[in-house]
Amino acid sequence: MKFNMVDDKLSITELVLTAHLYNQSDKLSVDDLPQRIRKHYWNEEEKTVKRPIYVTEGDVKTIYGLENVKNSTKTLPFLEFEEFGSQIKLTVFDLATKWLSKQAEAVDTINNNPVLASFFENYDNLPVSYEKAKASIMPKESGREWINSLIKSIASEKGAEDMLKLVNIVAPEDIKQTLKDLVLTKEQEEEIEKMAKAIQYRDYLNRIGLREIGKLLFVGPPGTGKTSTARALSGKLGLPIVEVRLSQITDQYLGETAKNIDRVFELARRLSPCILFIDEFDFVAKARATDEHAALKRAVNTLLKAIDEISLVEHGVLLIGATNHPTILDHAAWRRFDEIVDFTLPDRDMRKKILDIVLRDIKGSFDTEEIAAKTEGYSGSDLRLIIREAVLNGLITERTVLNQQDLLRGITEFNKRIPLKTKDETG
Repeated sequence: MKFNMVDDKLSITELVLTAHLYNQSDKLSVDDLPQRIRKHYWNEEEKTVKRPIYVTEGDVKTIYGLENVKNSTKTLPFLEFEEFGSQIKLTVFDLATKWLSKQAEAVDTINNNPVLASFFENYDNLPVSYEKAKASIMPKESGREWINSLIKSIASEKGAEDMLKLVNIVAPEDIKQTLKDLVLTKEQEEEIEKMAKAIQYRDYLNRIGLREIGKLLFVGPPGTGKTSTARALSGKLGLPIVEVRLSQITDQYLGETAKNIDRVFELARRLSPCILFIDEFDFVAKARATDEHAALKRAVNTLLKAIDEISLVEHGVLLIGATNHPTILDHAAWRRFDEIVDFTLPDRDMRKKILDIVLRDIKGSFDTEEIAAKTEGYSGSDLRLIIREAVLNGLITERTVLNQQDLLRGITEFNKRIPLKTKDETG
């Protein structure tokens, strides 16, 4: 294995200086620590990174993946390596900062580390800024460790086990599909941008009394990207997403449904800031239309009341409802949302863009114009299934390079499923 001594020394110095500055300043918070440092030192019980931070050889190895830590440390005149405990100590602060400032990668390192940027932005005319560094990292709420800490503290409470079973909590760092991977309409992009700004200016909106913001209803056929967009929004905003299906709540916990709805909303408040994504929202209308269960109706009224009382501006919870059947929603459900976002089946141009995105990492020669023309009425999810079929068929014959015929065959095989799917939905 080859080692780059300069890179090793830069990483070690970054960590030691970050620890020193974080320990010394009460103005710096856990949100100023770069994610990998924050994640490593995270205290699950305290839900933060406690001071003081100590740096050991093992810490450097884990955070940066380095192996040559001891030897690299001993070449730096401002650090001391203690054999007992393998602790790395800063001995001359001024020498360490001067050394770091002269390194070729210093600017990039500092502009991705708010703790360092808070010190170096007024140091020796370096083109770095705390604001830029702060913008480069996600807040603590975006990390899986933050969510795990909250879940652990909540799980010990009475009734928490049933509540946690109702939801799927996804950390932004676990979101695989970004907004760049989706093909959105101009209207959808505008609504996403509005919500991003609303979260950024929450304090301002609260100050001027504009609180009825941040309740979106996504409407459209299955496979048009409602759930994918909600998750991608979670990744963009750096907010955990709490996912819940209404039918699952009512089917599994009929007698306790109203209580569990309250618990889900309370969980969202405690995970704040976060996104609460309620799928199958048309279940509200179905429940209101039936006389079968009085308990079910009470649960629906509880849900509508909970939606009224939750607020992005006050509580930091962005609420997104999603439905495949908007026509059966009554006025009581519609008026809970300040914005309706339409997810229609993609047109020909959108289908081509979706195909281009999904095929971008697949080797081969494709005419996506032809495939787009042959897939009228297909959803984005359908198009991905077509490509999935093409890839799997290629693997059967040991091929990882595909061609146009593979995609056309994928369409044919997908079309065979449609009668079965229709039969399943109607029968």
